[in-house]
Amino acid sequence: MKIEENKSSLAKETKKILQKNKIHLNNNLGQNYLIDEFKRNQIISFANLKNDDNILEIGPGIGTLTIELAKKVNKVTAIEQDTNIFKILKKRLKNENINNVELINEDALKVKFPDFNKIVSNLPYQISSPITFKLLDYSFDLGILMYQKEFGERMVAKSGNRNYSRLSAMLYFKSLIEILDNVSPESFIPKPKVESVILKLTPKKNINSKISDEEFKNYEIVCKTLFQHKNKKCKNALIDSRQILGYKDKKLLKSKLNEIDVNELFLKRAVNMSPEEILLLSKKLETVIKK
Repeated sequence: MKIEENKSSLAKETKKILQKNKIHLNNNLGQNYLIDEFKRNQIISFANLKNDDNILEIGPGIGTLTIELAKKVNKVTAIEQDTNIFKILKKRLKNENINNVELINEDALKVKFPDFNKIVSNLPYQISSPITFKLLDYSFDLGILMYQKEFGERMVAKSGNRNYSRLSAMLYFKSLIEILDNVSPESFIPKPKVESVILKLTPKKNINSKISDEEFKNYEIVCKTLFQHKNKKCKNALIDSRQILGYKDKKLLKSKLNEIDVNELFLKRAVNMSPEEILLLSKKLETVIKK
């Protein structure tokens, strides 16, 4: 009963703010606002906030997370692209007398992020992949992030799993990822058509990286090449996606691949190759890839 009351309370507050400002949320643009106070508190608890933390939030909306985060940390930097929503949040912060939030009215994919040590966000789902890889180019302690459930399951999938993909393989060397909890469509307005998950993301730069930046560039190229044809045998997948490797001539690439002693890997399919095996292959292909 308490959870339902909390959800109802936050829902009423959110609807009141939106109606007052004549804002109509667009489901197609990923404008789904959290109205479940229990889930909001859970997200904040997962972040293990300290009073000296500097938080980055992407897509803060009307401040459902922002205001509560600001009460517990040194600073919050919130990046909101929608100008109308940005103005509402700015006004709310002023009314709440909150002065440790820096608001940026920009596209998060285009703006340079300021210094932060944690990111806490209900991410716009349509930019999930590019914003995640952009984040991992920065140094920070951890992220507590909301994703579409299907996307989250692809992020953590292991080789051989039906959800294993280029995304899974790419993130393997970039971060530790843990699904912390599920979130139902009823926790948002408007209700999305999909379920969501809360993830904890810890950059591997802060732990133990098995791969250098230069090696990762080759690894990225090979992942892209293989997963375009993830159910084909590795060698055939490389040949069929040869343009990514810098080749037009099928016979030329085939002859170069024949010179490399990785026949065991060439017979495997990308969907069954572990990230370590793909990394080994990318190192063997270093002289073959045209940059």
